[in-house]
Amino acid sequence: MKRNAKVVRYNKWGYIFLIPFIVVYGVFQLVPLITTIYNSFFENYMSGLMQIGPNFVGLENYKSLFAQGDIWVYAKNTMVLWIMCFIPQIFLSLLLGAWFSDVRLKLKGSRFFKTVIYLPNLIMASAFSMLFFTLFSDGGPINSLLMQIGFIDTPYKFLSNTWSARGLIAFMNCLMWFGNTTILLMAGMMGIDTSLFEAAEVDGATSTQVFFKITLPLLRPILVYVMITSLIGGLQLFDVPQILTNGTGDPMRTTMTLIMFLNKHLYSKNYGMAGALSVILFIITGILSLIVFKVTGNDKRKG
Repeated sequence: MKRNAKVVRYNKWGYIFLIPFIVVYGVFQLVPLITTIYNSFFENYMSGLMQIGPNFVGLENYKSLFAQGDIWVYAKNTMVLWIMCFIPQIFLSLLLGAWFSDVRLKLKGSRFFKTVIYLPNLIMASAFSMLFFTLFSDGGPINSLLMQIGFIDTPYKFLSNTWSARGLIAFMNCLMWFGNTTILLMAGMMGIDTSLFEAAEVDGATSTQVFFKITLPLLRPILVYVMITSLIGGLQLFDVPQILTNGTGDPMRTTMTLIMFLNKHLYSKNYGMAGALSVILFIITGILSLIVFKVTGNDKRKG
């Protein structure tokens, strides 16, 4: 009985230390989530200087979003931008992670390069966007350089062509986040038992075989984590295209993301539509994350 009482007393301190997290989560996560879902069922917007609502309208906000059809266009834009960013990012991160974690290569200055590749992650997206906006503008240094070497005759409008504008956004996001992904994958690789690599080397396995047969399978949990967090970040893509296109999503709304669309409703104080769009985005994120988890086989239990 005394031993059980002592365990209970220790457990009490565990619950006490959890209180700050629970309070912060409730105030900054749970309450806004419930409020957003609640607002999505109301008509609540500004018409000139007049406030309309809040009037309960049920699912009308959701019906209006799907009836307009714009949400599908912006969802496609968001997924295209995420795929264009994620594919080169994961390949580059796997390559760098394999290089830096392989003790046999004996790379010099690895600590310096590990720091350098993470630095873009510390730069504000707004500063990054303004830098690229200046570099790739019609009269910017990139166009001047291409004209001087005779590659083009007239300035190329990078931000006025669909795929060049998407490519710039994807490239910026890849540049900002590949360092973080590399650090995560490198940590996973360094946690793999070195005896497995030694045994494979004794058996005559090549570096490519070791990577695909040992490293990648054992990295699966971290790869799934990276993919899901990258997917969530991709669906929340806002700052780079917002600044680069001045919030217009040009050319022809091909760089308009779901969060930019949401921001337009918030800017016009249409809280009902913004709440409905937020709930839809929450559901889409959950479904896509579940699909990734299922496809990668991490939900399987070994018997």
